[in-house]
Amino acid sequence: MTRSLNIDGFEIYDGSDCYVIAEIGNNHQGSLDKCKEMFRVAAECGANAVKLQKRDNCSLYTKAAFDKPYEHENSFGLTYGEHREFLEFGKYEYLELKKYAKKLGITFFATAFDFPSADFLAELDMPVYKIASGDLKNIPLLKYVAQLQKPIILSTGGGTMEDVQRAYDAIMPINSQLCILQCTAAYPANFEELDLQVINTYRQQFPDVVVGLSSHDNGIAMAVAAYVLGGSVIEKHFTLNRAMKGTDHAFSLEPTGLRKMVRDLRRTRQAMGDGHKKVHLSERSAVIKMGKKLVAKHDLPMDHVLTASDIAIKSPGDGIPPYELENILGKVLTQPLQADESITFASLGDRLDCVPTLAK
Repeated sequence: MTRSLNIDGFEIYDGSDCYVIAEIGNNHQGSLDKCKEMFRVAAECGANAVKLQKRDNCSLYTKAAFDKPYEHENSFGLTYGEHREFLEFGKYEYLELKKYAKKLGITFFATAFDFPSADFLAELDMPVYKIASGDLKNIPLLKYVAQLQKPIILSTGGGTMEDVQRAYDAIMPINSQLCILQCTAAYPANFEELDLQVINTYRQQFPDVVVGLSSHDNGIAMAVAAYVLGGSVIEKHFTLNRAMKGTDHAFSLEPTGLRKMVRDLRRTRQAMGDGHKKVHLSERSAVIKMGKKLVAKHDLPMDHVLTASDIAIKSPGDGIPPYELENILGKVLTQPLQADESITFASLGDRLDCVPTLAK
């Protein structure tokens, strides 16, 4: 069964370039200009997409959660509700960002955290929808977004295989345009908890959907490991500066990190090859220099019958290779050879019987 997913014209399949999502989230700090700068830099780094998070805060949180005091160094408001509202973009900002992303040639989309947010994004005709790990069990929301008939990228942090199967079973009958991301919902996530082999598990369990990794670890190497395991989509948090105010900056990639990750993922696809062992033109000079050939161990007269004691194995490897040794023992020289001179098939006549071979 062939797995594939088309996101805004980019075809993702086994063996394709990895689809890289720069998760901006709320790292824009509520600034449209800063968000545009992040879009521009992410595009320059080679990311395929940039992503925000959309919440209808008043309907999303209980009154107690919304009004809860939120006073620490990363707060943008006195209460959690004020903090979230400060970071939330509305229709004007989204339209500006959509237009700017199109100009940059990068795909822009967002996570829908609730029903009103899904409607908000649908009105803007977003090309793809992200579902956060926290909504893995939110089957009503999954079905609601699925009926929009756009690709869905589903994170699975904090969930069991039963939870992932339930979500898959809810979405697929409505919309088969699904990508499932292995994810560990810790910020940052420890390397020993990334469980990258789950990518293999997902590929076996869900052979008809694209699989990837949403990674909150500090670094870029695990993205390459995930790609080698078959993860065709990588999502990493992105920031302009990890020292900026906000909870997500500390485990986000800065531009240099994002650029290197994209570079390494592109190189990895090239390095994987097609599975066929071959000799490349670039290898030939080194193979000859380091390789071995069969040469005369000492001066040998014409009509001499070759024995093991007459033959040496020496570099460079520009003659008969050593694996032919047994085949030339007992053959008669049709011309004399000097010590270290290459033995050639042209210098060999018919083979005689009962010739000593190499000592064991």
